[in-house]
Amino acid sequence: MAAKSIISRPVYGTLSPQPGKHHLFVADAEGALAIAEMAKRAPAGFFDEAEIVFIPGPDGKHVAALEALKPAQFHEAPSFASLLPRLRQTLANAHMGLRLYLSGTEGLIGQAMQVALEAGIDHTSIETEHRGSLARRMQCVHCKGITENVTTQPATCAHCGLLLLVRDHYSRRIAAFQGVCINAEDRSEIPPMEEIFR
Repeated sequence: MAAKSIISRPVYGTLSPQPGKHHLFVADAEGALAIAEMAKRAPAGFFDEAEIVFIPGPDGKHVAALEALKPAQFHEAPSFASLLPRLRQTLANAHMGLRLYLSGTEGLIGQAMQVALEAGIDHTSIETEHRGSLARRMQCVHCKGITENVTTQPATCAHCGLLLLVRDHYSRRIAAFQGVCINAEDRSEIPPMEEIFR
């Protein structure tokens, strides 16, 4: 958890069952565990009107556990990009009473939150729980390119190749942490890379 003085830094809670007519869960990898744990506290029939959209990751773990909850709909997606049209359509057709639950990596939570905000859902009404990797989604402030799954400090921009300091400043609008050139004065100064966002 980052220092409290960084107000842009996302703060995550623990998923809890909320009253509503329809429940939409979006999760990746270890985010499935947050849903399974919440299910133990949910009232009977809670998942009868629920839809789970899940990105299992390379090992395919947790699919059976989510299917065992018997949601009204279960959709497995290989990537966030592939589930994006479905998520946008679901949110566009949503009625009053929809509850949104996001769990998993910061990249997934941030991108799904961005889509929800675009659809008019207030960020304070979305349940979130971080699970799994601390890898960051980073935007280079110089070329505006997005680099996914950044685990090192500093990190190299996948678009322009600049060596970037990954700041704790988070932009909700673009769902990414900001990266600024760490050696702008002297490009020959190359600090050692450390893996710190695991």
